[in-house]
Amino acid sequence: MKKILVIQNKRIGDVLIASVIAQNMKKIYPDSLIDFLVYDYTVGVIKNNPNIDTIISINEAKLKRIGNVTKLAFKLRKNNYDIIFDPYAKFQSRWICLLSNAPKRISFKKRNKNTLLPFYTHTTPFLDAKTKNCGKVIEDRVSLITSFFDIEASKINYEPKIFLTKKEAQYNKLENYNKPFVMLGVLGSTPQKSMPYKYIIELINFITKTYNVNILFNYAPHQKEDALAIYNQCEDKDRIIIDIYEDSIRGFVKLMNKCTLLVGNEGGTIHISKALNKPTFTIFSPYVLKEHWASFEDGKMHTSIHLLEEKPDLFSTDREERRKIEEDPSFMYKQLTPQLILPKLEAFLSIHLKNN
Repeated sequence: MKKILVIQNKRIGDVLIASVIAQNMKKIYPDSLIDFLVYDYTVGVIKNNPNIDTIISINEAKLKRIGNVTKLAFKLRKNNYDIIFDPYAKFQSRWICLLSNAPKRISFKKRNKNTLLPFYTHTTPFLDAKTKNCGKVIEDRVSLITSFFDIEASKINYEPKIFLTKKEAQYNKLENYNKPFVMLGVLGSTPQKSMPYKYIIELINFITKTYNVNILFNYAPHQKEDALAIYNQCEDKDRIIIDIYEDSIRGFVKLMNKCTLLVGNEGGTIHISKALNKPTFTIFSPYVLKEHWASFEDGKMHTSIHLLEEKPDLFSTDREERRKIEEDPSFMYKQLTPQLILPKLEAFLSIHLKNN
């Protein structure tokens, strides 16, 4: 029996996407035990996943102390893992891999560098470009498996999934309403992933005036004040059910499962919605590489908009220029106006919703 550890000490979307490693390794080694090491605030996206035997949750701040990392590494070493996957290869996870004694420690090659070789026994380069509509990030994670293990192409699973219990699927906070619900990711996970508020308000007003729906807001608990500021400037407040909100990842999962679709900034909630098989319209931050993160887009079930596609002349292929955009995307975000977004958004919503 193989013992496998997947280390994904990053954010919610990254953890959910990395779950495809467990899904596929269980096909190769059905009797294996697979553990996932993740930050505690991301556990909700992999909870109840039948491909994951144990979730090891850690506090992000504590893991930044070398003493805590070393203590954790020696604790994990006692599990005698046969295989460790470390897609992100942060310093903490590299240290854990080095001290683990696992005979197979797998990660990606860094660009033109061999500095990861002491930490890993097997490395593979990132793909040059995506070849499937799952998006390059997912395809890269699958390549960590296919580069070193035999699995038939027809058996590979590229779709992250979220698994609800029977009780979770019976979530009933929306049952007293007779209109379908649209979830709006009004704020991105970081300021760099959030479009200007006046643009968000214009999109909300369009949806409430055009379609026979109720609106829910999703935002992080610390963003409540900003979310209320947006709500107070919206025209059709009676269509926005501001009192229904879940402040945990698992709570959002249950709530989103009862919604019809999601419109929002690119981030973890988009990936959660896709894993629940809910239609999504993604508004990409100008600095995010769409080919990496846009998954399963077909123009109907899932679609998106990126400023690069609308105004390519604003962008440079230079990496330094992209870093500058990431540091302050405000100018670029202002160019992604509602006038650019609305035609694509309307085409998407008209497939899934009824007009007023």
